[in-house]
Amino acid sequence: MDDHKQISNRLINETSPYLLQHAHNPVAWFPWGEEAIQKARAEDKPIFLSIGYAACHWCHVMEHESFEDPRTADFLNQHFVSIKVDREERPDLDAIYMAAVTALTGQGGWPLSAFLTPDLEPFYGGTYFPPVRRHGMPAFMEVLTSILQVWQKDRSEVKRVSAELSGHIKPNLYWNVTQTGALDAGLLDRATDTLIRSYDHLNGGWGQAPKFPAPMAIEYLLQQATRGSQPAQEIALHALHSMNRGGLYDRVGGGFHRYSTDNHWLVPHFEKMLYDNAQLAQVYLHAYQLTGVEDFKRTCVETLDFLRGEMRHPSGGFYSSLDADSEGEEGKFYTWSLSELQAALPDPADMALLTQAYQPDEHGNFEGKNILKQAVDAGALALALQIPEEQLAGRLDQIHRRLYQARSQRVRPATDDKILVSWNALASMAFSAAGRALQRPDYLDIARQNARFLTESMHSDGVLHRAWRAGQLRHTAYLEDYGALILALLDLYQADLDSHWFHMAQSLAAEMVEHYRDPQGGFYNTRNDQPNLLLRPKEYQDNATPSGNALACLALLRLSAFSGEGELLDMASAMLGSIGDLAIRYPTAFAFWLQAADFAIGPVQQVALVWPAGQTGESTFAQEYWSRYRPRAILAGSPVPSETAQPALLHDRPAKDGNTTAYVCAGFVCRQPTNDLDTFKELLDRPAAGA
Repeated sequence: MDDHKQISNRLINETSPYLLQHAHNPVAWFPWGEEAIQKARAEDKPIFLSIGYAACHWCHVMEHESFEDPRTADFLNQHFVSIKVDREERPDLDAIYMAAVTALTGQGGWPLSAFLTPDLEPFYGGTYFPPVRRHGMPAFMEVLTSILQVWQKDRSEVKRVSAELSGHIKPNLYWNVTQTGALDAGLLDRATDTLIRSYDHLNGGWGQAPKFPAPMAIEYLLQQATRGSQPAQEIALHALHSMNRGGLYDRVGGGFHRYSTDNHWLVPHFEKMLYDNAQLAQVYLHAYQLTGVEDFKRTCVETLDFLRGEMRHPSGGFYSSLDADSEGEEGKFYTWSLSELQAALPDPADMALLTQAYQPDEHGNFEGKNILKQAVDAGALALALQIPEEQLAGRLDQIHRRLYQARSQRVRPATDDKILVSWNALASMAFSAAGRALQRPDYLDIARQNARFLTESMHSDGVLHRAWRAGQLRHTAYLEDYGALILALLDLYQADLDSHWFHMAQSLAAEMVEHYRDPQGGFYNTRNDQPNLLLRPKEYQDNATPSGNALACLALLRLSAFSGEGELLDMASAMLGSIGDLAIRYPTAFAFWLQAADFAIGPVQQVALVWPAGQTGESTFAQEYWSRYRPRAILAGSPVPSETAQPALLHDRPAKDGNTTAYVCAGFVCRQPTNDLDTFKELLDRPAAGA
């Protein structure tokens, strides 16, 4: 067997599409594990660690320029042990070595390029390195040569830097839950004020390009809108309008791209991530529930339909991402020349309407092509055309379908078809909520199928796994997987009132507390038996997805609201008490924590529905509950009597007069039970005790 065959086999048995992309590089890649680490120690070689993900544009560029280059590969193979890691499968490794590179260079990103001792201590790193000097960056071969020289001739310097770096990154990755503060509505007010003052009132969103969607911050502002904050509502709705009218939103196929490369939401980075679309679908749903604006509902539905149609495995799991590139070009699949639009829309009336709505032209707005963006407000366009907005929306839908058919003939971007628990759980939450709020049983069925897959195919012998692909499980789950899945199961329980989901959530919470909890407070990212780690991260800052600790905190709060377990509430309260000041100063980086604080501050409305066994009738009451956006409410329900143990919220709640009965409670103290739907509506809309 030649060297290249042996090299390929190092990654060829992996399941990650990102690792498989590199399985035939001439670089002698290893996956992270004992074999690679022992080789580095036995041969006294430094480790070159390259971390990326399948939809990463610059990861593809560096692969083509350097990892497919025989000269570069030979140098790596002779002098280094090279390890490839999919950051989506191993967020723990990504966190550790991203912290090191950020400490060294002041910035991070992917591909992440780190150089480690055989004891896994980082001593140098960066992100993308070009094959030749470019834009002030050294050539990759220059970097490798310099690293080798230092390794061979100045080992004491390597040891000094690695010890210094390891000492620096530990406090950044270990959250010390020591500061405690009282939670009150003042915290929410101050954080909201920071978000409003830092908002880009002209273009929408926060910060300068690249601009990211920030669904967690928007969700938090919608929560504050339900507390009566008009400025919070205005900011949230402005952000949502800004994003779905620009090129960030795929008008033809539905769903959102990763981020905007400009301040105006026009030119996106074209990959599509499951976690972005899951969170955005839900926040647009909640905006619709709050305002009744049809455009928000349409965006939610089109995004969920995109996930269902293009990112769903037949088993019920959702894929991780779609690539930004196709045929070697970023955005080629999604952009249009004027002639391509005209060919797809031979009816002049369709082309005329498209031109009025999106204003494409022969010069384009992105590298000679057109990114379709909403150029005119739908209401203004309908008025100009003298047709109802509903009719305009129908005509545009037909045009989108024709463009979608034309686009489907193109070469599709690659799909990263691995299934990750935490990202799937975010999608499950969106489908559960939309299934009930929009009266879409098909969406609710998708949430059920997803939950069954995650709990049956990815959880075995008391261990939840992180990733699944082609029937194979990979990696023990991380804290974010447990926290997100618990929340998703609680959402599904509230949507279909099947107690199985509640009991699964309780069981997973017990596993999470047993294997991830730090006795000093909070939770570690990794299970207590995770091998080959420089240190055990305990992160708390939200990123593009909620942090594991923030997810765990809200999961504990919600479980406590169902069960009344004080220990769960105490754990969550201690976590929140040490995060308050940071959340006020940096609300976009702690937005999910702020959502948890909003729930903890409450008051939480607890709704219990019971009905005689063998009868129906709960659906009208449940639908009334779901008709509004209720961020500080939970719903439990069961036929009575029932043989299965229920949430404590349902204990001693009989069905009054043998009919469906609703109990509206706060702190497990309930108002007078009712069989009457109108009375139930009144109780739901009445402020909870303590409000």
